[in-house]
Formats: sequence, structure tokens, C-alpha cells
Amino acid sequence: MHQSHSQRSFDIEDTSGQSNQTNNISLPPVGINLMDTTDSTSNIDPSPLIGEGRDAGGSDYSLSKKGSDAGNGDALQAPQAPTWRHPVASTKTYFEELSGFFSWKFLSWLAIDQCCISGGSFALTMAMGLPLFKELGIGASRQQLYMSMIMSPWAMKPFIGVASDLFPIRGYNKRSFAIYSIVIGLIGCSMLLALYHSGAAETAVNQGEGAVHALSDIIVICFTAVSYEASTLDILGEGKYAELMRLHPESGSSIISFKFGWALFGTILTTTYVGPLADGGYWHVLFWIALVLSLTPFYPTWAGWIPEKLRTLEEPGMVKLCAGCLYDRGTFREKRVPFIVISLCGLSAPLLAALTTFADLAIGLAFAAMLITAFTVATYFIFPKTFFWVFLSITLSSVSWISIGSALGYYYTATEECVPDGPHFDYTYYITITGIVGSLVNFFAVVLYQNFLSTWRFRPVLIFTIVIGSLSCFVDLIIIMRWNVRLGIPDKLFFLLGNAVFENLVGILQSIPMSSIYAKIAPPGMESAVFAYTVGIANFCGMVSSLLGSGVIKWSGMVTVGNSCDFDALPYLIVMFRIMVPMLVGIPAAFMIPNVLQTENLIDWEAERWYEDRSGNVRPPESGTGTEDETSVEEVEDSRIEHHLL
Repeated sequence: MHQSHSQRSFDIEDTSGQSNQTNNISLPPVGINLMDTTDSTSNIDPSPLIGEGRDAGGSDYSLSKKGSDAGNGDALQAPQAPTWRHPVASTKTYFEELSGFFSWKFLSWLAIDQCCISGGSFALTMAMGLPLFKELGIGASRQQLYMSMIMSPWAMKPFIGVASDLFPIRGYNKRSFAIYSIVIGLIGCSMLLALYHSGAAETAVNQGEGAVHALSDIIVICFTAVSYEASTLDILGEGKYAELMRLHPESGSSIISFKFGWALFGTILTTTYVGPLADGGYWHVLFWIALVLSLTPFYPTWAGWIPEKLRTLEEPGMVKLCAGCLYDRGTFREKRVPFIVISLCGLSAPLLAALTTFADLAIGLAFAAMLITAFTVATYFIFPKTFFWVFLSITLSSVSWISIGSALGYYYTATEECVPDGPHFDYTYYITITGIVGSLVNFFAVVLYQNFLSTWRFRPVLIFTIVIGSLSCFVDLIIIMRWNVRLGIPDKLFFLLGNAVFENLVGILQSIPMSSIYAKIAPPGMESAVFAYTVGIANFCGMVSSLLGSGVIKWSGMVTVGNSCDFDALPYLIVMFRIMVPMLVGIPAAFMIPNVLQTENLIDWEAERWYEDRSGNVRPPESGTGTEDETSVEEVEDSRIEHHLL
């Protein structure tokens, strides 16, 4: 939905920063399981994940048969994307083949999460950001700071994952944390309902600016709680499919397309009612809907549809922390350095958001620059050079998409008193109509990517989407300069056919390969941990780009609320920060990524010799079904990774 101009840098989380709110559905995207220290063929429980023990065709399928050299030499092929000529039959085949890698129970949980949470309650709160804060008289610059704060849980995902790994609650790492996140989301929605049913908004507006800012701060905290639920559930699901993507590179981007598809379906349903209800000021109705949506994954999560094994106190290194909570002290001691680095990465996001929102923006940006530099240097010394270059490319690309979306949203929805010759879009058009069109375009983009771009190499597909994404911003420039009016093209028609189509299309086309890159650069045995670290940094950089945009809006002198608005600087900001900077930084950054096919591994970890121990020996690839002594395998691998991390 288009008001998300202000949040384009976070898409699931397109972490690439290109897509808009309709894909701001958790790409972001990290699943952490630092206890995966054995070989990939022995650290994944196949029963709940791999098609219930059978392949897509119904034949017996065991863990030892995965990969290109498994069994008789046959390997599972990537699910074939739905085609234009046979949409029904090909879609059925796609889901049947997808179940060869993931069970239907897990796929069902992922669909509920993406449809009702990422595309439901979370998309709903993000959609309300523009009309709600604008009604309270909050300017575009501060509104963008608020939205960065709301998005901070997505950059917190590494820390959330580490906590869930180290502290099993009632014997489960993921289930209990997921339940608690749902409860937090419900509390946030309940507080919003209490505020608006009590008339707090009207009272704050009557009392003046100080009361409005205090109320806005409370609303931001409640929205952040909903965002925390979405990001936590997202990380738990992604951790599972990241492991299998590393084990099965031939699966391509099929599970990511599945995830995006359900999230976009939820977003379409959400956008149908947000605009009209926002125009009518029915905030309490929207909060009731968010409350119900936040509750939907409770039963599937409680029933164990996220597959995991029960943890017990009898396990080596496990100690009892308190009633119902264990502490995996042995795992923490074995991988102290990665745990600390990943935790710091996750904690830096809320600290930065709080500093810039409630203290000083300039100090926050300086703090962010120091953190990005520190994490980049740490990556250079810890990981192989190939990984470092991919990491640097992700960092530069994420930071380069400097968001000025709040200013654009305020301009498009400005009143006649504010901008006499402006478009004057209402929220029904700006959020609902363009949002539905954009979501339909996103569905088209998923199918388009699977049919055409999924066979491209990573480098050209990234360059292509960067160029198209930058050029799509000319639509905003043309409307603001009123050139379309001079040509006789109405604002609503030009915006709908131009901006709503191209930005959504490019957003998905860029999010899918970026998500695939995050999953494919993780080393065996630490897939989810390194995946979390990489995407956590990308989300953090995306948040920094939004904060930079907030500063640019503020320091440009634009006035975005009241009856004497000033948007004169907006065209110059579009050309500089939405067109020039992304191409000047993003295109060279794309050349840092290995130019391989998307069905190939980005990094050959054996060739990198990252597992080389101190004596110079390299661990040979392990095979089989995991019948070796897992403890000894884990100790050998830890001893060979540890000196790289230290």
C-alpha cells in the first residue's frame, strides 16, 4: 500500500530497501539456531519438515537421499513455477513438489503467519501510520522516525533468535517464544483499543503539542509490540526453510515465493478496508481487527506446527535457570563469540531507534555509522573474503536506498489549504485502491520472477532491478512537477498506472533474489546463525537509510503539516536520493556478489577452507543419515570454527 513510501527501506523485509509497504512483510528474515553445529545431513529433523518422509512423487524418501549425489544419483528438482498456459495444473504441481522439501503442516503454519500477521495485523498497523499520525499533527520527519521505531523489531531478529536458542521455555526453543510474542502483540492491540475508546486522542489534541507527542509515543510503543510479534514469528519460520535451502540449493527460491504469495494475499485483504475506515476515523474498528488477526497463529503454534524437539535438563551443558526455563550454558560456551556478536547486532536496532526518536537524530546517525563500521570490520576478520564481499554489497545496497517516503505520503494526501495545486488523494484511494492494485501486481511479480528471472545469475538480476527501481521514481517526480497535468493526464490515473505498478513490481523482483542470497551464504553447521547476522545487518542498514531520510526531510526545510506547507525541496531530494544514489552505489555493489546461478551455492566453503583446523587439516564432507556420534562431530566442528571467530 502506497503510503509506505516511508518504510520502503525495510521490506521484508525487503532488506534491500526497494519495495514499498505492500511487501514490507517480513523479509526480512532471520531464523537463528546456533545449536546447528553438526553437518547439514544430521542436524535437521526430517520427519516434520521433509514431506513426512516421502518425496513429491510419493516414493520413500530418507535424509540420506538428499542432494545431487544421494541414493541412486537422482535429486529432487526445484518446484516448477505456475505457468500461464496451465495455471491450475501447474499450481497444483508446484505445491506438490514444494511438499517434497517442506511438510504441509509447516507450510500451513507459514501461510497463516504470513497471511494473518505479516500481511494482516502488521500490514494494518503500518498502513495506519500515515493517516493516524498525520491526524494528530505529527510532521513527516518525525512520523518517519516513529515508523523506524516501529520497524526496529525486524532488525532485532538476531537477538530474538539467540535468546530463543539459549533459553528453552517449557522445553521448547521456538514454540514458547512464539506464544509470548503473540501475547505481546495482543497487549499492544488492547492498549490501542483502551486509548481510543477512552477518548485519549481528542483530549491530547485539545491539550496541545506536548500531550499529542506523549500520546504518539504510547501509540508507537503499541505498534512496536505488534511489529515484535510479526518479526518473532517470521524468524522462527525462516530459520527452518533456511536450513533446507542450504541443504537443497536446487530448491531455488520456491519457498520464498510461497511466503511472499501468502503475505501478499493477506495484504490485499487488509488494504480493502484500511483506507475507507481511516477516512471515516474508525480507528477503534481497525484496532479490533488487528487484535483478532494477532490471535490467529496461537493454536497452530501451541499445537507444534513449528517442528522442534523437546529440550530436557539431562542434555549436556543444560542448566535450570528458573521454573520452566532452561539455560543452554554449554552451547553458549562453545560459541561465545558468535552469540555475542549476533546479540549486539540485534540489540543495536532498538537502541538506535530509541536514541533517534526520543533523543537526537544527529547523534543517533553518528552512532549508527560507528556500529556499521564495527560490524563490517568484524566480518572481515571472522569470515572468508568471499563472504565479506557479499556482506559489504548487502550493506551498501541497503544503506543506499535513502527513504523520503513520509514526505511523499504527506504531499500526496495534503489538503487544498496545504498544497493548493496538489493531487489531494484521500486514504481510500491512496491506501486501498492503489494498495489492491499494487498487491495484484506483486502476485504477478512473483509468478514473473519464477518463470523468467529465476534462471538469471544473481549479478544481472540485481543490477536490472536497481536500474528499474531508480527509474520508477520518475513517476513521483513527474506528478510533483505537475507535468502529467500539463499533458492532460489526471493525477489518480497516472499514479495508479505508474507508481502503484512499477514500485510494487520492482520491490518484489528485488526482494526475492536478496532473500535467496541471505539464505545461500551461510556456512554448513551455522546456517541460521549467519543468516540471522547477515539479514540483521541488512535490516539495520535499512533502518539507518530511513533515519537518514528523516534527517534529509528535516534539514531540507520542508513544512508538511498545517495550512502553509512547503514541498519545494521534494523534487531535488527525489533526484538525488531516490534516483542517483541507489544507482551510483547499488550497481558497483552488485559486482561484489559472485556471478552464479540462483540454483548454485554462492560460496564454496570447502574451497574457502574456513573449516581448516590449526594443524592444517580440512574436515571432509560428511554424508549419510547422521548415525555417527553427534557429540564428537559437534566438538570437531566447533574446534575448527572457533579460531576463525576469535
